[in-house]
Amino acid sequence: MSDIENIITAVIRREGAYVNHPADRGGPTHYGITQRTLSRYLGRAVSISEIENLDQSLAREIYRENFYLAPGLDKLPEPIKEFVFDSAVNHGPKQALLFVQRSCNLLGAKPPLREDGIMGDNTRRAAATAARLFCARLKRTLLAERRNFYFRLVEAQPSQQIFLKGWLNRLAEFDGGDTRIV
Repeated sequence: MSDIENIITAVIRREGAYVNHPADRGGPTHYGITQRTLSRYLGRAVSISEIENLDQSLAREIYRENFYLAPGLDKLPEPIKEFVFDSAVNHGPKQALLFVQRSCNLLGAKPPLREDGIMGDNTRRAAATAARLFCARLKRTLLAERRNFYFRLVEAQPSQQIFLKGWLNRLAEFDGGDTRIV
């Protein structure tokens, strides 16, 4: 199994089976695939039933094509690839790449990156350099960016507070479980 297949397997484990929580801004999801994402991928409106019955192989295909290859996450250095992919699934690829760009800028990227959420040559080079020179700091900075994003989201939309504990526990998987909330 390739690295991306292992990464997708981990995301599917985190996301779980069918859920339709009334406070979830993404609406009904299965394996983390939303109704909107499946509709866009298939090029037509899909029913809730189609989300409930989503085949895991189709979810994996969507993840591989739309959340990994299309946004260029395959060009990221290995030490951060799984974290950024998980971020892309949770927040969208653009936001995940913003985390990378902001983190690289905080670590002194030269030239500073334009924070546009798009994988370009400068982002690829800056991420590779940061991973090579400051791997542990890069990982901590990425974690902090994502954690801060969650708190800003809850502050702006208090209805999302119900998900905060789960989001922070998800983050804990990437920092050795040190920040797990029970």
